[in-house]
Amino acid sequence: MDQNNQNNKNPFESLEQRFNAQFKKSNKVPKTREPLNLKKHIKTIITFTIIFAALLILLANVYVVKENEYRVVRQFGEVVDIRTDAGIYMKIPFVQSVTTLPRYQMTYNVSEAEINTKDKKRIIIDNYAVWRITDPKDMITNAGTLISAEARMEEFIYSVVRTELGQLDYDEIINDENTSRGSLNDRVTARVNELLKADNYGIEVIDVRMKRTDLPPENEQSVYTRMISERQSIAQKYLSEGDADKRTIEASTDRKVQELIAIAKKDASIITADGESQAAKIYNKSFSKDPEFYALYRTLESYKKTIGEDTMIILPSDSPYAKILSGYLE
Repeated sequence: MDQNNQNNKNPFESLEQRFNAQFKKSNKVPKTREPLNLKKHIKTIITFTIIFAALLILLANVYVVKENEYRVVRQFGEVVDIRTDAGIYMKIPFVQSVTTLPRYQMTYNVSEAEINTKDKKRIIIDNYAVWRITDPKDMITNAGTLISAEARMEEFIYSVVRTELGQLDYDEIINDENTSRGSLNDRVTARVNELLKADNYGIEVIDVRMKRTDLPPENEQSVYTRMISERQSIAQKYLSEGDADKRTIEASTDRKVQELIAIAKKDASIITADGESQAAKIYNKSFSKDPEFYALYRTLESYKKTIGEDTMIILPSDSPYAKILSGYLE
């Protein structure tokens, strides 16, 4: 029975008794945490908030100027300062604003344009320009934006190129071997700068170059046909000049050959005459030793020249010439 009562006891009862006994020995009473008093820290919070806001405003109004850019400071939309020296600067918060303009050279592709040459032919011109900003304030005042400045520059370039090329023939423009363009690009660049400076646009064109000249599609075939005809004419000219040189060379060669032949014949006749003279002397010397044999020899030689297979000779019977033919030698 006692054993059953022990088994029915709360298993945590001994643990609780041990905890209470240990707590009583320490004689410590647990303290309660005091509630947080925000009034004591509100000044600190406000101070840190003001410092943080001031830092944000300060950082938001600091700007950096690089070597290759202009920094334009505006106050209520009006330009009040332009920074060109590299460094760190400060603007007035909520009053001033800062924009950037490029300080380096820029390239602008001018739109293709169709113009008429001096000889009333139409061609398509494609140019490009290298330019830069020289006075940002004038550029903003008179052009407004980069796009507007490029538009005005393109209008001036088209006008000047049309005027300059309108004074040249089509062949002078496209034919590099026979051209009078000279320093066309320099003239166009100088004239465009004069127009930009007169209107105070604050920009300068460094160079204007012609990328391509082309024909309208409806004119291409006629020009190609004319070019073929010109090339054929040039080829025929070369052939004619070659034939003329050929005839000149042949005539000179024939003349030299005739001269050489004449000299050779002259030398040959001299040599032949000299040989015949020497032969006659030898014959005379030989035949003078036996005149009768010489007479007979001459007669026989004459037979070789006068008598052939079909030769008929009528001679008197008592002719010495006939006697020899008859075999009578006495």
